[in-house]
Amino acid sequence: MTTKTTSAPIPATPAPTPRLSGDPTVRGLAALLSVNAVGNGLFLTISTLWFTRGLGYSVERVGLALTVAGLCGIVAALPAGRACDRWNAKSVLTCLHLLQAAAIALYAVADSFPVFLALACLATAGSRANAAARGALYAHVLPPDLRTRALALLRAVNNVGIGAGAALGSVVIVFDTDAAYRGAVCLSAAAFLLALIPLRAIPAPTRPAPAQPPRTARAATTRRGAPVLESGRHVSHPLRDVPYLAVTALNAIVNTLYVVLEVGLPLWLLTRTSAPQAMVGWLLVINTALVVALQVRAARGVTCPVRAARAFRRGGLLVAAACLAVACSADRSPFTATVVLVAAVVLLTLGEVVSQAGSWTLSYDLAPDHAQGTYQGIYQTGISVSQALGPGLLTAFVLPHGIVGWAALATLFAGAALALPATARWAVRELREAR
Repeated sequence: MTTKTTSAPIPATPAPTPRLSGDPTVRGLAALLSVNAVGNGLFLTISTLWFTRGLGYSVERVGLALTVAGLCGIVAALPAGRACDRWNAKSVLTCLHLLQAAAIALYAVADSFPVFLALACLATAGSRANAAARGALYAHVLPPDLRTRALALLRAVNNVGIGAGAALGSVVIVFDTDAAYRGAVCLSAAAFLLALIPLRAIPAPTRPAPAQPPRTARAATTRRGAPVLESGRHVSHPLRDVPYLAVTALNAIVNTLYVVLEVGLPLWLLTRTSAPQAMVGWLLVINTALVVALQVRAARGVTCPVRAARAFRRGGLLVAAACLAVACSADRSPFTATVVLVAAVVLLTLGEVVSQAGSWTLSYDLAPDHAQGTYQGIYQTGISVSQALGPGLLTAFVLPHGIVGWAALATLFAGAALALPATARWAVRELREAR
């Protein structure tokens, strides 16, 4: 019989942090996003003018089409995520890029409203499905220790691309001719095709195979009543994963911050403050610049569900503070209103970058590895709901009630932010029990 001897422990050398710039997968994803973002920024800048002036549809008809399209987008993410789990995220993304390229290109000749409505539904559904498929691709090709920092970098790249596309769209608006608008629409469609080049260069995704239970063991059952394999949770029934759905719902609430930035702030500035109208564009510029500068830094240290939940809580509370700041801009001098609105956008952007860093980690770490596509589809569905319902919420319940409306919205954001950590702990606990 031998005895085990002990010796003084040798200090462990920390593993080097992987470099984002040296990872070929991250470079490929950045190239994919940058090309796509330029096209998206260009289209977002000129689309409303083309729909109303070029195609001749009334603002009411365009609004109706985009509302119906937004509802179509709600149901598109989950099937796309399931397809990524069943087949291949790169293949699904390729099909979606071809679909979106065709739909956007046909906007150039959509002189019939039923055709325009169908194209709007296809383009919006494709966009939401694209987001879910990209989420699945990130899960399959990015190592967990690199993922959150990589997503932060990719989001900064995306914002730079959208800004470049918006600048290009501003040049098109200066020309203000049908030929210029048609050319811009076709260029936006071409960006989806060009993005397929870096997509092909990304290494083929590897997906963990679903765990199989021992031959002598039956599938376990959790308190939620859904069948679970020995090492996987709710493989066949992700929609019964109540904790994950709760996290998705809270994330969707805080994600309404984008509707506040793009719809609520401009309308409030133009109708209830004395700030210069030109500030609408400058507030968006400030937001974009801050996201590019701060997103990577905000993601540092967000490496587990506990830290992610805390980051999300901080971000949501900052968004709530931004809403209160917006309310304080009413009935002020032009200078004061401008300063307050700039401060509100700074708070909103800080909340955006911090909450997003937490949101990414939660969306992946709380999902089974072999069903990331389906779970990302669920997560994106929640975001689609907030994007579809957010404008109506703001215009019907917030803006008409002024300061009281903004205070109520701030309370909603703060409540979601404060509820998230406990909900995330619940999800982590259930995940551990299922393993």
